[in-house]
Amino acid sequence: MKKANKFIYIISPNRIKNRNFFKDLEEIFKSKKVKYFQLRLKNENIHNLIRYGKRIKKLCKKYKVKLIINDNVKVALKIGADGCHLGQADMKISQARKILKNKLLGVTCHNSIKLVKKEIKNQVDYIALGAFFKSSTKIVKYKAYLGLITKVKSITNIPIVAIGGINSINYKKLLLKKADFLAISGYIWNNKKLNPLEALKKLK
Repeated sequence: MKKANKFIYIISPNRIKNRNFFKDLEEIFKSKKVKYFQLRLKNENIHNLIRYGKRIKKLCKKYKVKLIINDNVKVALKIGADGCHLGQADMKISQARKILKNKLLGVTCHNSIKLVKKEIKNQVDYIALGAFFKSSTKIVKYKAYLGLITKVKSITNIPIVAIGGINSINYKKLLLKKADFLAISGYIWNNKKLNPLEALKKLK
Protein backbone atom coordinates (compact mmCIF):
# COMPACT_ATOMS: atom_id res chain seq x y z
CA MET A 1 0.00 0.00 0.00
CA LYS A 2 1.71 3.17 -1.18
CA LYS A 3 0.12 6.56 -0.93
CA ALA A 4 1.46 8.22 -4.07
CA ASN A 5 -0.98 11.05 -4.85
CA LYS A 6 -4.02 9.04 -3.82
CA PHE A 7 -4.69 9.38 -0.11
CA ILE A 8 -8.47 8.85 -0.03
CA TYR A 9 -9.99 5.63 1.25
CA ILE A 10 -13.75 5.85 0.60
CA ILE A 11 -16.15 3.81 2.72
CA SER A 12 -19.59 3.15 1.29
CA PRO A 13 -22.75 4.61 2.85
CA ASN A 14 -24.49 2.30 5.33
CA ARG A 15 -27.13 1.59 2.71
CA ILE A 16 -27.16 1.85 -1.07
CA LYS A 17 -30.54 3.48 -1.61
CA ASN A 18 -30.69 4.39 -5.28
CA ARG A 19 -29.07 4.21 -8.70
CA ASN A 20 -27.44 7.60 -8.22
CA PHE A 21 -24.94 5.90 -5.93
CA PHE A 22 -23.25 4.12 -8.83
CA LYS A 23 -23.22 7.26 -10.96
CA ASP A 24 -21.73 9.25 -8.06
CA LEU A 25 -19.20 6.51 -7.37
CA GLU A 26 -17.97 6.54 -10.95
CA GLU A 27 -17.59 10.33 -10.87
CA ILE A 28 -15.59 10.01 -7.66
CA PHE A 29 -13.34 7.37 -9.18
CA LYS A 30 -12.79 9.52 -12.27
CA SER A 31 -11.22 12.17 -10.02
CA LYS A 32 -8.19 9.88 -9.54
CA LYS A 33 -8.06 10.80 -5.84
CA VAL A 34 -9.28 7.46 -4.50
CA LYS A 35 -6.94 4.55 -3.82
CA TYR A 36 -9.31 2.25 -1.90
CA PHE A 37 -13.05 1.71 -1.71
CA GLN A 38 -14.54 -0.29 1.14
CA LEU A 39 -17.97 -1.86 0.75
CA ARG A 40 -19.45 -1.65 4.25
CA LEU A 41 -23.10 -2.73 4.40
CA LYS A 42 -23.65 -4.10 7.89
CA ASN A 43 -27.37 -4.80 7.55
CA GLU A 44 -27.50 -6.07 3.97
CA ASN A 45 -28.18 -9.67 3.05
CA ILE A 46 -25.44 -11.73 1.41
CA HIS A 47 -27.22 -11.87 -1.96
CA ASN A 48 -27.31 -8.08 -2.28
CA LEU A 49 -23.82 -7.70 -0.84
CA ILE A 50 -22.44 -9.94 -3.58
CA ARG A 51 -24.58 -8.25 -6.25
CA TYR A 52 -23.42 -4.76 -5.26
CA GLY A 53 -19.87 -5.99 -4.82
CA LYS A 54 -19.65 -7.39 -8.35
CA ARG A 55 -20.99 -4.17 -9.85
CA ILE A 56 -18.62 -2.02 -7.80
CA LYS A 57 -15.71 -4.29 -8.65
CA LYS A 58 -16.17 -3.47 -12.36
CA LEU A 59 -15.91 0.25 -11.59
CA CYS A 60 -12.91 -0.32 -9.34
CA LYS A 61 -11.13 -2.28 -12.05
CA LYS A 62 -11.91 0.38 -14.66
CA TYR A 63 -10.46 3.19 -12.55
CA LYS A 64 -7.72 1.21 -10.79
CA VAL A 65 -9.22 1.49 -7.31
CA LYS A 66 -8.67 -1.32 -4.80
CA LEU A 67 -11.91 -2.91 -3.58
CA ILE A 68 -12.02 -3.87 0.10
CA ILE A 69 -14.92 -5.78 1.67
CA ASN A 70 -15.79 -5.02 5.28
CA ASP A 71 -15.86 -7.95 7.71
CA ASN A 72 -16.82 -10.72 5.28
CA VAL A 73 -13.84 -12.73 4.08
CA LYS A 74 -15.99 -15.20 2.14
CA VAL A 75 -17.70 -12.45 0.16
CA ALA A 76 -14.31 -10.87 -0.58
CA LEU A 77 -13.11 -14.21 -1.94
CA LYS A 78 -16.29 -14.91 -3.92
CA ILE A 79 -16.34 -11.63 -5.83
CA GLY A 80 -12.57 -11.44 -6.25
CA ALA A 81 -12.13 -8.28 -4.19
CA ASP A 82 -8.64 -6.94 -3.53
CA GLY A 83 -8.94 -7.51 0.18
CA CYS A 84 -10.91 -7.42 3.39
CA HIS A 85 -11.11 -5.12 6.41
CA LEU A 86 -11.57 -6.75 9.78
CA GLY A 87 -12.55 -5.41 13.19
CA GLN A 88 -11.25 -6.77 16.48
CA ALA A 89 -14.44 -8.84 16.90
CA ASP A 90 -14.24 -10.38 13.42
CA MET A 91 -12.30 -13.34 12.06
CA LYS A 92 -8.68 -13.56 13.19
CA ILE A 93 -6.08 -12.31 10.73
CA SER A 94 -4.36 -15.72 10.66
CA GLN A 95 -7.62 -17.41 9.58
CA ALA A 96 -8.41 -14.70 7.05
CA ARG A 97 -4.90 -15.03 5.57
CA LYS A 98 -5.42 -18.75 4.97
CA ILE A 99 -8.57 -17.98 2.98
CA LEU A 100 -7.48 -14.83 1.13
CA LYS A 101 -3.78 -15.72 0.68
CA ASN A 102 -1.99 -12.64 -0.65
CA LYS A 103 -5.02 -10.33 -0.71
CA LEU A 104 -4.93 -7.13 1.33
CA LEU A 105 -5.92 -7.42 4.96
CA GLY A 106 -6.54 -4.36 7.09
CA VAL A 107 -7.58 -4.24 10.71
CA THR A 108 -9.08 -1.73 13.12
CA CYS A 109 -6.88 -0.93 16.12
CA HIS A 110 -9.01 1.91 17.51
CA ASN A 111 -6.73 4.01 19.75
CA SER A 112 -4.59 1.20 21.13
CA ILE A 113 -0.83 0.80 20.78
CA LYS A 114 -1.24 -2.66 22.29
CA LEU A 115 -3.54 -3.71 19.43
CA VAL A 116 -1.18 -2.13 16.89
CA LYS A 117 1.71 -4.22 18.20
CA LYS A 118 -0.43 -7.36 18.04
CA GLU A 119 -1.38 -6.68 14.41
CA ILE A 120 2.20 -5.88 13.43
CA LYS A 121 3.02 -9.46 14.44
CA ASN A 122 0.07 -10.65 12.35
CA GLN A 123 1.62 -8.90 9.33
CA VAL A 124 -1.46 -6.95 8.30
CA ASP A 125 -1.29 -4.74 5.22
CA TYR A 126 -2.64 -1.64 6.94
CA ILE A 127 -3.77 -0.46 10.37
CA ALA A 128 -6.87 1.67 10.89
CA LEU A 129 -6.77 4.14 13.78
CA GLY A 130 -9.57 6.30 15.15
CA ALA A 131 -12.02 7.80 15.56
CA PHE A 132 -10.08 11.05 15.41
CA PHE A 133 -13.15 13.28 15.21
CA LYS A 134 -16.86 13.05 16.00
CA SER A 135 -18.53 10.84 13.40
CA SER A 136 -22.01 11.09 11.89
CA THR A 137 -21.71 7.55 10.50
CA LYS A 138 -21.54 5.64 13.77
CA ILE A 139 -21.25 6.13 17.51
CA VAL A 140 -17.67 6.83 18.58
CA LYS A 141 -16.59 4.31 21.21
CA TYR A 142 -12.86 4.89 20.88
CA LYS A 143 -11.49 8.44 20.63
CA ALA A 144 -8.00 8.69 19.17
CA TYR A 145 -5.60 11.62 19.56
CA LEU A 146 -3.51 13.02 16.71
CA GLY A 147 -0.22 12.14 18.39
CA LEU A 148 -1.14 8.46 18.16
CA ILE A 149 -0.23 8.49 14.46
CA THR A 150 3.27 9.70 15.29
CA LYS A 151 3.66 7.01 17.96
CA VAL A 152 2.58 4.24 15.61
CA LYS A 153 4.85 5.60 12.87
CA SER A 154 7.78 5.27 15.27
CA ILE A 155 7.28 1.51 15.64
CA THR A 156 6.14 0.34 12.20
CA ASN A 157 6.17 1.11 8.49
CA ILE A 158 2.75 -0.49 7.99
CA PRO A 159 0.47 2.12 6.39
CA ILE A 160 -1.97 3.92 8.66
CA VAL A 161 -5.56 4.62 7.68
CA ALA A 162 -7.11 7.36 9.82
CA ILE A 163 -10.85 7.10 10.43
CA GLY A 164 -13.66 8.98 12.14
CA GLY A 165 -15.46 12.20 11.23
CA ILE A 166 -12.94 13.34 8.63
CA ASN A 167 -14.00 16.29 6.47
CA SER A 168 -12.61 19.19 4.43
CA ILE A 169 -11.96 21.25 7.57
CA ASN A 170 -9.96 18.77 9.64
CA TYR A 171 -8.36 16.38 7.12
CA LYS A 172 -5.06 18.27 6.81
CA LYS A 173 -4.36 17.75 10.51
CA LEU A 174 -4.13 14.03 9.84
CA LEU A 175 -1.96 14.41 6.73
CA LEU A 176 0.41 16.65 8.69
CA LYS A 177 0.81 13.80 11.18
CA LYS A 178 1.73 11.55 8.22
CA ALA A 179 -1.42 9.41 8.06
CA ASP A 180 -1.07 7.44 4.83
CA PHE A 181 -4.76 7.28 3.98
CA LEU A 182 -7.94 8.99 5.16
CA ALA A 183 -11.05 6.81 5.44
CA ILE A 184 -14.07 8.96 4.66
CA SER A 185 -17.77 8.14 4.48
CA GLY A 186 -20.31 10.52 6.02
CA TYR A 187 -18.66 13.66 4.63
CA ILE A 188 -19.01 12.23 1.12
CA TRP A 189 -22.39 10.49 1.22
CA ASN A 190 -24.36 12.45 3.83
CA ASN A 191 -23.19 15.97 2.96
CA LYS A 192 -26.15 18.37 3.02
CA LYS A 193 -24.37 21.10 1.09
CA LEU A 194 -22.29 19.24 -1.51
CA ASN A 195 -22.80 16.26 -3.79
CA PRO A 196 -20.25 13.43 -3.42
CA LEU A 197 -17.90 14.69 -6.16
CA GLU A 198 -18.02 18.29 -4.92
CA ALA A 199 -17.25 17.09 -1.39
CA LEU A 200 -14.30 15.05 -2.62
CA LYS A 201 -12.85 17.97 -4.57
CA LYS A 202 -12.52 19.92 -1.32
CA LEU A 203 -9.88 17.41 -0.23
CA LYS A 204 -6.81 18.66 -2.09
